[in-house]
Amino acid sequence: MDKQHVELNGRTILVTGSPGFIGANLVLRLLGALSGGTVISLDNMNDYYDPALKEYRLGLIEEAAKASAVRHIFVRGSIADKALVFDLFERYRPAVVVNLAAQAGVRYSIDHPDVYIESNLIGFYNILEACRHYPVDHLVYASSSSVYGGNKKVPFSTDDKVDNPVSLYAATKKSNELLAHSYAKLYDIPSTGLRFFTVYGPAGRPDMFYFSATNRLKKGETISIFNYGNCKRDFTYVDDIVEGIVRVMQGAPARATGEDGLPIPPYQVYNIGGGTPENLLDYVSTLQEELVRAGVLPADYDFEAHRRLVGMQPGDVPVTYADSAALERDYGFKPSIGIREGLRRFAEWYKAYYG
Repeated sequence: MDKQHVELNGRTILVTGSPGFIGANLVLRLLGALSGGTVISLDNMNDYYDPALKEYRLGLIEEAAKASAVRHIFVRGSIADKALVFDLFERYRPAVVVNLAAQAGVRYSIDHPDVYIESNLIGFYNILEACRHYPVDHLVYASSSSVYGGNKKVPFSTDDKVDNPVSLYAATKKSNELLAHSYAKLYDIPSTGLRFFTVYGPAGRPDMFYFSATNRLKKGETISIFNYGNCKRDFTYVDDIVEGIVRVMQGAPARATGEDGLPIPPYQVYNIGGGTPENLLDYVSTLQEELVRAGVLPADYDFEAHRRLVGMQPGDVPVTYADSAALERDYGFKPSIGIREGLRRFAEWYKAYYG
């Protein structure tokens, strides 16, 4: 699909889910790269994980904003609050919206379905409605590799059928794509969905495996390696994710009219993945080596005594592997940061943050 260039400098950009993990890194990138404009961060700062990490990221953003030519505004609230969302759009009229706000986590969705419906469905609907009534140049939103479910064909392609989610989280993300497509068709809203593949990095989410494993190892506890180590993940370092998002923001699906006189949906979905699926045991070994190197764990740490191989968890899949060729073709971007470099940066941050 043809792309329409979207200028970011001097514009108003709304990033929901900042200061969440990806959102905070995106806002920091925009504050450092743009020469003017306004970036609005919206997040409810919930306690799904330690809110101190979100406060820490918000502090980084506020410090960066002091040295930036870009104005930053933080709004504490939920995208499920329709009145708040509409008030933001009425007041600031964002040209670009990046919706990263969502209740994350596959396993958490098994026991806490309500928050996924509220944030991922009702909240996303509110964003779409606001983009309908206050037209935007581009809506970019987070989907997930989870939509591929138990897909046996690898690498995962956006041309694959994704009608069999194995978790409620995955079902809500697929629903986001369907809702965005219908709004693109009905209201001519240029929208791009991004299927993220296992994002990791400094100041990430403590519920993600690399972070929770580090916490457990530090306490001398045992970590569980699922599917008896026969898992592969397309780990994607957060800087690669942010680079992909920024490029996509600047190229919206072009509007066009079909033979029926109605809009051809200006809609696209892409994978963003590391492109090299890593065996979970290799990933864990690299993590342990980097934790020792950074001084988080002692040099004589007995790793074998602190890990056990267990079966697959409900809602999980054995392999995730992205076919990101379309992203490279349309935006000239391919993730480049390997797990050794990425985990080294995480381990060094962890040592500095926790001591």
